[in-house]
Amino acid sequence: MLQRPEALTGFCRGAPGRGLGRRCGYVFPVDDQQAALLGPADVRRLAEELDIRPTKKLGQNFVHDPNTVRRIVSSASVTADDVVLEVGPGLGSLTLALLPAAGAVTAVEIDPVLAARLPRTAAEFAPGLADRLTVIEADALRVRAEDFPAAPTALVANLPYNVAVPVVLHLLAELPSLEHGLVMVQAEVADRMSAQPGSRVYGVPSVKAAWYADVRRAGPVPRKVFWPVPNVDSGLVSFRRVEPPSSAPREDVFRVVDAAFAQRRKALRGALSGWAGSAARAEELLRAAGVDPMTRGEQLRVADFARIAELAAADR
Repeated sequence: MLQRPEALTGFCRGAPGRGLGRRCGYVFPVDDQQAALLGPADVRRLAEELDIRPTKKLGQNFVHDPNTVRRIVSSASVTADDVVLEVGPGLGSLTLALLPAAGAVTAVEIDPVLAARLPRTAAEFAPGLADRLTVIEADALRVRAEDFPAAPTALVANLPYNVAVPVVLHLLAELPSLEHGLVMVQAEVADRMSAQPGSRVYGVPSVKAAWYADVRRAGPVPRKVFWPVPNVDSGLVSFRRVEPPSSAPREDVFRVVDAAFAQRRKALRGALSGWAGSAARAEELLRAAGVDPMTRGEQLRVADFARIAELAAADR
């Protein structure tokens, strides 16, 4: 167990920062309700200790900038009433920033080595707050509501770029307790998730996310705050849950959405012909829903897709 700051005088050059104790790269909170945050040296030390080489397969890019994780927690509007779900905590950079702000943090980590190390990191860098952390070793795409010791109310995460959209949609569907959140994703993914009808990047992720929540872009994230530095830009996306726009089953609505965007260049009359059974039937449903059959999917809001699904179900 690492020593508390009062026992560390004289080990390193440089005076401790305000409210912190320091020893050769380790930074400790003096106040039990504070957490020291990981800097570049800490991230590399932990990675070396665990013999971790970040992989593209798992989308691993570790944040090593304390100001960035502070900004994420602040922008996420996390309070002591929140049970925060963090996906892919990695070495714990964001976790340590969440612990003082949230009532509890549940971290879902697929990598067994990282999952095993995270509680120790919390105990070392936030000894007074470590009991707020629960770590679940699991694939976030497969977790279920019953896997959590307490129902999460907020999602705050640096998501692996290759699974960001499926993870967010799965968690919103599986955890109705999630009220709000902020995720860091690839910039173009952030654009797609938050796009509005008429945008050239508006598509399936935009519509499906809008079924669950009001989704907005919340700012860019510079590449230099990651290790290793990614070759893509990153961005923040915030969401706040809303009531679904329709009583139609979500699965029925999403089938219409998938069909509408499967062939983006086609007008809806043709794009929905397979789903509806024929182009004539698709046109009939579209006109009944008040939608021009010659328009394209990127012009419709989620409520429009829901109305089409409702009409189709009513005629069965």
